[in-house]
Amino acid sequence: MKMLGLGFALILGLVVLTAMVLTAPQPVRLVDAAALRATTNQFSARIVRDTLGVPHVLGTRDADAAFGLAYAHAEDDWHTIETMVLAARGDLARHEGVAGTQTDYLVHLFRIRQVVRDKFDNDLSAKTRAMLDGYAAGLNLYALNHPDTVRPGLLPVTAQDVVAGFVFRAPFFYGLEDELAKLFEENPPDEISLRDSKSAFLSSQVPNPHLGSNAFAIAPRRSSDGATRLVINSHQPYSGPVAWYEIQVTSEEGWNTAGGIFPGTPIILHGFNQYLGWAATVNKPDLTDIYRLTINPKNRNEYWFDEAWRAFDRSTAYLRIKVWGPFAITIPRAVLWSVHGPVLRRPHGTYAIRFSGLFEIRAVEQWYLMNRAVNFEQWRGAMAMNAIPSLNVVYGDRQGNIGYFYNARMPKRSGGFDWQRTLPGDTSRTLWQGFEAISTLPSVVNPASGFVANANNTPFRSSGPDDNPNPAAYSLRYGIEHYMTNRGHRLIELLDTGAPLSSADIDRIKFDLDYSTRSEVARLMQAIAALDVSTDSLMTQAQTLLSSWDLSTDQDNPAAALGVLIALKCIGQNADGDPWLMAPETALKISAEDLMAHYARLDVPWGEISRMRRGKVDVPLSGGPDILRAVYSAGHDLEDDGKLTAVAGDTYIAMVEWDRDGTMSARTRHQFGSATEDQLSPHFADQAAPFAQDNLRDFPFTTEALALQTERTYQVGGQ
Repeated sequence: MKMLGLGFALILGLVVLTAMVLTAPQPVRLVDAAALRATTNQFSARIVRDTLGVPHVLGTRDADAAFGLAYAHAEDDWHTIETMVLAARGDLARHEGVAGTQTDYLVHLFRIRQVVRDKFDNDLSAKTRAMLDGYAAGLNLYALNHPDTVRPGLLPVTAQDVVAGFVFRAPFFYGLEDELAKLFEENPPDEISLRDSKSAFLSSQVPNPHLGSNAFAIAPRRSSDGATRLVINSHQPYSGPVAWYEIQVTSEEGWNTAGGIFPGTPIILHGFNQYLGWAATVNKPDLTDIYRLTINPKNRNEYWFDEAWRAFDRSTAYLRIKVWGPFAITIPRAVLWSVHGPVLRRPHGTYAIRFSGLFEIRAVEQWYLMNRAVNFEQWRGAMAMNAIPSLNVVYGDRQGNIGYFYNARMPKRSGGFDWQRTLPGDTSRTLWQGFEAISTLPSVVNPASGFVANANNTPFRSSGPDDNPNPAAYSLRYGIEHYMTNRGHRLIELLDTGAPLSSADIDRIKFDLDYSTRSEVARLMQAIAALDVSTDSLMTQAQTLLSSWDLSTDQDNPAAALGVLIALKCIGQNADGDPWLMAPETALKISAEDLMAHYARLDVPWGEISRMRRGKVDVPLSGGPDILRAVYSAGHDLEDDGKLTAVAGDTYIAMVEWDRDGTMSARTRHQFGSATEDQLSPHFADQAAPFAQDNLRDFPFTTEALALQTERTYQVGGQ
């Protein structure tokens, strides 16, 4: 998440000025360990680690399975899970210092804890609450068994902590942090709610980016063998709070799902069971509105609304910030609310924020029901809850159904206002209430073309030309994207041929290495070809090399390194025709000089530069930014050793198919392995090399298959 600017710089200043006089030992919540262990032992699970260390969790009840899921994940990534719990509580700065103040303040500002507390018992079903209790108990048992790894005051973890994590994290997938960051600019633009979705190129330049994803499904009519195929291919950071972890969870109550989870999530976020599967990609509808408030000149704690002054709902957030060792300071920060929602005071005005998910806690239940669905009707019923604020979803099942859904918790906005701009906060006419049904948003179900696809591109190009949703049918107030990514172009180009597609064809498409001739990279190369660089011999060499580039990012390609380095510097937006971030001529010169400085040549094979590095593994990677075989580095310049180390992109990959008889099989791959933190584990990097080689493994979903790939089995809880 981006730092939001001056407000948090002020906190830092207060820390420096007051630390000497306000420091005090941090209070620690006292926990009755014996009582907590007795609670955890109400749950029991068996964990089977396969030969790659991937956990397969078995429990009698769903709550037991969630308990085992939590324990297994904690064994591999406790620190990240623990950090997510603290973040959801608004208690991160007490452990991580000033770096945690932004998160803590936003948790208080958005009233995350209050909303969860008020809605927990009524909005979530008893079965969901029981599952969440089991998950929390699994984390607590791990912490009790490993006390040296646990930060003071963490225990006990509760089911409400888990739900708070969902509520806080979800809006940042559709870009809420971009809107907040604009308010901290010196002169915020009027188009503060205008979608400016950053492409993979720009996002790849920041730490822990929320990147794109690919997803597509093929119906039996398009398969050469009559199978239904689903490709799950999210692009995330390799490590951190939104990095995928592979797991299978099974209970005797019927929950049996495999796929990817994030640290702190008790259910599969995208994956498959024996009946069906789904894949998610990030979309960017307009789900946030910013209101400029008129403040009473005689009382700054009042704002004008519907012809009357109203008082802000005021409270105080006490941000406890670690200084050193056990010492911390407490800084009070005002928390203001209007009828619209949270309020931020800035030097250039006072603004209220209203966004989807502000009062919604049921996303975890919707995902849980999607996990447990056994047919299309049940799965669509779960989607109809419309509790997950955003995300495109691609679906496939054993009955041959496929579908694409532009999922969004879309506000019901009235006409008469430009909802893409800062809105007047003085009238209830701009105060939307309620949400559109998901059935009113773009979707494609069982199209004649036999395929659906999305790669963070417009929903209006998600299938064959005759099957695509009509953009004229959807209000501009929705802010639905109209741009295409390279990945979107390539998927449509490769799928919309009418030819039957085999399993090998699906692999070829998933691991495609080319930029489309319609892509921004192709446009950039055309701009470079048109430059007059005849007075500079190095730039002339570089221009000549690029003229031979076939737009492929194969590791042996001699021109890809120069082309990608230039693209990283120039391309910042998804929208076709956007201005370059850097003049192509400048980017050409800098990139050519960089290659010469490190390699004394321009035609360096791409794989010498693009690297997968994990533990002792250091191998070449084909692919690149906004390629279907997505690879992203931490910056746009070569590192000190002349390399680009991959930090994000393709992560958890699953290729799922149901044959003519409905039998499911899946091939999967994680980017490096299940042992996220333990460098001594054989599973710290055992998947890194095969991942780099596009080599998937048969996932042992059934009991019989797992028995042939079992490394170890152990029981947790129930003692």
